[in-house]
Amino acid sequence: MDLYTYYRSTSSYRVRIALALKGLEVNAIPVNLIRDGGEHRKPDYLAINPQGRVPALRLDTGEVIIQSMAIIEYLEERASLPALLPGDLIQRARHRAVAALIGCDIHPLHNVAVLNRLRGLGHDEGNVTAWIGHWIGEGFAALEAMMGDEGFCFGEVGLADVYLLPQLYAARRFNVDLTAFPRICRVEALALQHPAFQAAHPDAQSDKPE
Repeated sequence: MDLYTYYRSTSSYRVRIALALKGLEVNAIPVNLIRDGGEHRKPDYLAINPQGRVPALRLDTGEVIIQSMAIIEYLEERASLPALLPGDLIQRARHRAVAALIGCDIHPLHNVAVLNRLRGLGHDEGNVTAWIGHWIGEGFAALEAMMGDEGFCFGEVGLADVYLLPQLYAARRFNVDLTAFPRICRVEALALQHPAFQAAHPDAQSDKPE
């Protein structure tokens, strides 16, 4: 399989975590979102993903799956063990709720396209930074209340953690104050010691600038 990825894309990061947790190997193909106006905008990449975003997963059959949520669900169904979702239906729903909160309510509001639109409407960097901090902080307050008191988000590592760690990376990148979120920071500390999360981290990617 080929994974079209960018080292600091949170969507790509979450797919890399899922692949690493399941022990699935892929050929990483970097798509630089900055160089030459963004390689994701070039015809060659648009032929792979018409939306012009990363990640995209090209299967060994030649089929291409886009959108991180769809890719992760495909991986969960293709390689059921180790599972990202527990057997208990309520716990499965809790994992999915965290994934949806991050993937649908937090991350899209600081996506580069949204931030560039804000800048294009005349907002200065101070306003853009305040926007990012507001939405991440609001989302993290909800996540903090949803989580358990031990282990990863809900004890054992799972889908919720796959989504949380990339969002934490973005929060730190944008200098969001995390002192009010001890449960979230506990999960981060655990994950950063886990080999799969280490392998998927932006700092471990071949396309990270020196």
